[in-house]
Amino acid sequence: MIAFCSAALFVTGFPQALSSKSGGEQAAVRQLFTAQTAAWNRGDLDAFMQGYWHSPELTFYGNNSVTKGWQQTLDRYRERYQTGGREMGTLDFKDFSVKMLGKDYALAHGRWHLVFKNGKEATGMTTLIVQHRPEGWRIIHDHSSGE
Repeated sequence: MIAFCSAALFVTGFPQALSSKSGGEQAAVRQLFTAQTAAWNRGDLDAFMQGYWHSPELTFYGNNSVTKGWQQTLDRYRERYQTGGREMGTLDFKDFSVKMLGKDYALAHGRWHLVFKNGKEATGMTTLIVQHRPEGWRIIHDHSSGE
């Protein structure tokens, strides 16, 4: 089954979860996911991965496996979604929300959904921890699984 990390994840349906004083940070986190979703949908994994912390300490948990490190996460995505002419599909998210956990951390979660040219679909859940870093908001932990 396909496991999607999401992150990105997410173009529509963001519920308001914060007070107005933290709305700027929440909007910045949402922008990260909007950019990732757009990159995914144009098949640009390099741009998609810019939303992740470029560190060997990045963690991705998905479908009974643990991937550690930015490069290893990129390699995992390439293997699952590009190797052998595989199609990445079109990504969207349902029931996606962002909750600030302080000024430098956020929790994002929802249901990812991929549609492929052949009409097949894949779906699953994702939970992401996002941190404000010197280079901007980045996903530091991704836990995604497919159904």
